[in-house]
Amino acid sequence: MTTPPTSPPPIRVLVCDDQELVRVGYATIFAAQPDMEVVGEAEDGRAAVDAALRLHPDVVVMDVRMPGMDGIEATRRIAGPDAETPAKVLVVTTFNVDEYVYEALRAGASGFLLKDSPPAELLHGIRTVARGESLLAPTVTRALIGRFAGRVRPADTSPARDEVVRSLTARELEVLRQLAAGLSNAEIAGELVITTETVKTYVSRILAKLGLRDRVQAVVLAYRVGLVPPAG
Repeated sequence: MTTPPTSPPPIRVLVCDDQELVRVGYATIFAAQPDMEVVGEAEDGRAAVDAALRLHPDVVVMDVRMPGMDGIEATRRIAGPDAETPAKVLVVTTFNVDEYVYEALRAGASGFLLKDSPPAELLHGIRTVARGESLLAPTVTRALIGRFAGRVRPADTSPARDEVVRSLTARELEVLRQLAAGLSNAEIAGELVITTETVKTYVSRILAKLGLRDRVQAVVLAYRVGLVPPAG
């Protein structure tokens, strides 16, 4: 007798926003999905850190500007290198605080979306991040990361990391530059006249060689070490 396949466990989501109306709205949308479970809500960064340690969510939907501990510091504690049991963080913010989004990505966030994104895009973002993939909005990537990478590059660039970047092959460097420009795998494949699967292979090699977690970190690094000039 064949055993029927079991459904994967739901994605455990923690919602963090200082506006109650926003939290309730997000929680209502997420809870209505058969593959999601809202495990908690938090009204500021400190509450989000405490809830993440207690509830072990798969994805934290994080606002940036909040009283007390902001979303950047909370993201660093939840998803940064010193987090004991790191969770994936999806930053949801307004375009007017793009500098804070950049800092959140550096702190360990797996991606970001704008607050006016339609619900379907937000749900897709949660599922993408939950799978261990990063989420960058290509149309905003250059404006966000390119604008602010220049001001942090002198302090953040290390000779050791520069040497690792220089160890990439010419093709890998080319793919990394395309990533930093906000292109998707399919768009990179079109630009370089290769298959999407080949692009995925290159991206995996780049992440492994540079010791990076995901595409977000690769994009940030590309700007930090000067592979791509800041936009504007």
